[in-house]
Amino acid sequence: MALHKPSGISLLADRSGAPCLWEALPDLLNGKPYLVHRLDKPTSGVLLIARHPASQRRLTRAFHMRQIRKFYLAWVQGMPPRAGTIDLPLRKGRKSRYRVAGNRADIELRNSVWRLKNPQETDGGHDSLTRLRCLIAGTARSLVVLQPRTGRTHQLRVHLAWIGHPILGDALYGVPGSPAQRAVRLQLHCHRLVVPELPPLAAAAPTEWLS
Repeated sequence: MALHKPSGISLLADRSGAPCLWEALPDLLNGKPYLVHRLDKPTSGVLLIARHPASQRRLTRAFHMRQIRKFYLAWVQGMPPRAGTIDLPLRKGRKSRYRVAGNRADIELRNSVWRLKNPQETDGGHDSLTRLRCLIAGTARSLVVLQPRTGRTHQLRVHLAWIGHPILGDALYGVPGSPAQRAVRLQLHCHRLVVPELPPLAAAAPTEWLS
């Protein structure tokens, strides 16, 4: 099942105790949901939910093998290049935040690729790769389409912030109180998921797979 997750609601229960989307899914689907992937609380867009354990296993494996292509739209501060690739390893920072595994001053843009000058000196980071294309360019803000090739926590938000083009409305990774980043919500939306064609499930549960 493909759903549109709204911004501002958590997929799973969090420490705030506010209602989460997962609590409403059994009634919405008329059955038990099975988790496949996640979207951050402030992020909106396409969310896949499995309706059978076998579907969950197959889709989870497809995500793990990077067979599912994900595309996001985002309004960002400033004017990034027309196209490029962000190749910056990430690691966990303080207070549930994530950061590039290196110094901001060591990030360079060469041949349309952002990377660390000395990638061999990264501080315990995990490979993280994001493709970027600018759709609407403006001096104050621009609309970009993003394709994460890896699935690190907060990857898009960290990558955009560290190359100097934070996502509008990002209170966690943007500049606090900056008028240039002001927005009613995080301007990040998963608008497309491309799922490879998978063989049908076993005959024991033929109606549980939604292709």
